[in-house]
This record gives sequence, C-alpha cells and structure tokens, in this order.
Amino acid sequence: MSTYKVTVLTDKNKVEIRELELKQPGGKQVLVKVDSCAICTLEQRFYTGVMNRYPFAGGHEVAGIVEAVGEGVKSVVPGDKVTIRLLTSCGECYYCRNGHENQCVLSFIAETHEGIGGPGGLSEYMMVDAKNIYKMANGINLEYAALTEPLACCVHSIQNGDVQLGDDVVVIGAGIMGALHIQLAKLRGARVIVCEVDDVRLEAAKKMGADIVINSKNEDAISKIKELTEGRGADVVFCTVAIPEIGLDAVKMTGKVGRTVFYSSFHPDSPIEISPNKVHSTEQIITGSVNPQTKDFLISSRLLSSGIIDVSELISARVPFDRIDEAFQKAIDPSTYRIIVKF
Repeated sequence: MSTYKVTVLTDKNKVEIRELELKQPGGKQVLVKVDSCAICTLEQRFYTGVMNRYPFAGGHEVAGIVEAVGEGVKSVVPGDKVTIRLLTSCGECYYCRNGHENQCVLSFIAETHEGIGGPGGLSEYMMVDAKNIYKMANGINLEYAALTEPLACCVHSIQNGDVQLGDDVVVIGAGIMGALHIQLAKLRGARVIVCEVDDVRLEAAKKMGADIVINSKNEDAISKIKELTEGRGADVVFCTVAIPEIGLDAVKMTGKVGRTVFYSSFHPDSPIEISPNKVHSTEQIITGSVNPQTKDFLISSRLLSSGIIDVSELISARVPFDRIDEAFQKAIDPSTYRIIVKF
C-alpha cells in the first residue's frame, strides 16, 4: 500500500506528521503532488492556539503538479502545473446561487484528507475535484503559484473598493496583503499612498509601486492624507491591519463618495464609533472584503501566470517539509511575509 505524509496540528504549538493511504483518482478527481504551500494567518492562529479546532490539517495556499486524473477530467493532464482553490462552497445555499459563493454558509468546512478537518495543503499529495484546479503557465515558479489564493483575496477587495483611473487610494499596512493591494491598485491606474509604522516595510511598499509612503508613527496620517488630497480625503481606503482603532482612521481618511474597505479580520473585534450622519451626508461607502469568489481566483491565476503581478519579494523563506516546526516558528514572526514549505 502506497502512503503519503500530511501535517496535522493537534494542539497549541504541536505539529504531527501522519501517514495516510495514497489512493488513485476516479471520475472528476485530480491527484496533485504538492510542491509549495505557504503558511497563512489561518494556520498561524491554529498553531498559536487562537483558533483551537483540533486536529486540523492546515495549508490553503498551495501549488503543485498533476500526478494523475480521473477518467472524467478534461481540463488538466499529468505534468501540468496547478494551484488549488480550497475555499469550500456548497453551491446550494442562497449566497452561492446569488453569485456570492465566498459567503457560503458552509465555507471552510473542508476535509481534504480522510478523517481530518482542514484544507490540507501542508501534505505531500492532495486529492481534489477538478473544478477546484487552476492550470498555471508551464514556466511559472510554483512558489509564486502558491500565492494565487492570497492574491485572489486582494483581487476581490480591489473589486469591492471599485478603484477607478486617477483615484487616490490609501493602503493601511504594508504586510503581504497590503503589498498585493498596492500592485493591484496601480494596475487600476490609481495614485497609491501607503501608511505603515515600520520603515523596512515602507521601503518594500516603494518597491511594490507605492507613490507616497507615510510613517504613521511619526506623523498624523489622517491630516497628511487630507493635505495630499487638497482637503477631500481619499477616494478609496483599504485597511489591511487587524486593529479596530486603525479601522476608524480608515473611515476618517475617506472623502465624500469614497469607499472604505475593511480587508483584515479584526482581533479583538472591538466596536468603533462612526457618525451615521457623516455617512448619510457624504455618501461614503463602508464595506468589507472576505474570501475570493471563483472569478477572483481565475483572475489571480492569470495575473501570476502572465507575470503581471510579481510576488518574488513577498517570500521571506523557504523551509523543507521535514522542518515543519521551524516553518511555523518563522511564519509567526511578524517581520516575515510568507514562509513557503517545500515538498
């Protein structure tokens, strides 16, 4: 019997490697040999105990090579480079049928590996349905392809922000998600202003294409945004940090008929005060962004395959699968972008 290895988080700071039976695909199934899997904040929260539904097979930013396909698969063949959409959706609920499958009532209830909950990308092999497989360019670096999912999340956010040619766009936070927002907003023809407290990340933001950077630890970012926009405020503000008070700053930076997008999830989820009359009188739109839709994932895969978006600067380290504990330790270091586990 052939077997393969899968990473399982069993408790806070506890990682196990389990062996499972390696089966062959049938019907519409595709067997993928994993090459690269990034450790996202979701996996980090399970590792640190912030989230504690154990056992958990993490890893949802993944790319690999098709090993075998079922008899009903027409879209890919063995040897193809692929990435995998691992956000589950039922296809039957109101939101799925209304074109908002990212809001599916069953999202994130996944079991890629038999008997273990979780998306399961931190493993040697994955068996998935063909509908969740996205073929990538033959020449792409699979480490970059693994970042299709986070880029897709940002594509969805940019769509929600409705960035237009010539807009003044503020990105708060220059972590990996902020960096991807910068590149996407520039593709939309915006002037991009980045607010961040870390000088190293501000330098990285410049490399990503930011037109203006503000160290909001040293100066009042809200006043500076108003000054740069002749008192109007920004057309679009993306808050990519998890601090509720910064979310309030994002609202204050946004001008009339502008859009404020709460991209990050907030922990703790502390309420902020917003003037309903200001929203009424300025027609400011305050919205959020969570999870990519199917179309966003397709767009992301094409942007990476064609080299339009460059993620090379956003990979902080590559760690072999047999040093998975080291990979998690590096990933929870706030100074890193993405840690890629290599198989």
